[in-house]
Amino acid sequence: MTATASVRPYRPADAPALDDICIRTAHNGRDSRPVYADPAVLPAIFAAPYVHLDPDLAFVLDDGQGRAVGYILGTADTVRFAAEFRAKWLPRVADRYPAPQGPPGTRTPDEVMAGLLHDPERMIVPELADHPAHLHIDLLPDWQGQGHGRTLMRTYWRALRGRGVPAVHLVMATANTRARAFYDRLGFHEIAAAGLDPADVTCLGRTTQDTQDTQDTGNTGNTQDTERT
Repeated sequence: MTATASVRPYRPADAPALDDICIRTAHNGRDSRPVYADPAVLPAIFAAPYVHLDPDLAFVLDDGQGRAVGYILGTADTVRFAAEFRAKWLPRVADRYPAPQGPPGTRTPDEVMAGLLHDPERMIVPELADHPAHLHIDLLPDWQGQGHGRTLMRTYWRALRGRGVPAVHLVMATANTRARAFYDRLGFHEIAAAGLDPADVTCLGRTTQDTQDTQDTGNTGNTQDTERT
């Protein structure tokens, strides 16, 4: 009998799988390993702090055999999360990924990511204040285009509604057009933000209501929302 994939809450034993998924989808939806000398810096920014600080808002796509092959995670309160990232998460990883010293235009990809790690306040964008929650969602390539991204999103929206959170946002690499198409189908809309270059990143938001007329047909593409603020 073939095992059936399903969405379930995150478990601490899933942490290595989540790191791997993040690394394999973090370069504009593609494998980051050819780009970074130490791609583990990516989950240190975009995955691990969320399951450390907000584990109850992390959900995985289980392949039916206990292995996580996708995830959605985030926070209900971005301002609080940024403060806790600095106070509780950054001290755990700062020695491994020190803040870059050179000017931005001369930094390697690893140094660019280290710069994001040491600047959690970048997550606080005034124009997104009405969308206090934010999220990251990733699926391994073999598990895309099958409706799993929609199921993960609906699970996350339900969890946010249970906390009384009215709206959620994400910040994605503008170059990841396949992910943008996925978000558009799920009812996300673009939010202009001063100080962010739209050629680099795009801010999207939606309510946490789960409207039944939201469509997610066809290939979802890659659902990585790599934040590069």
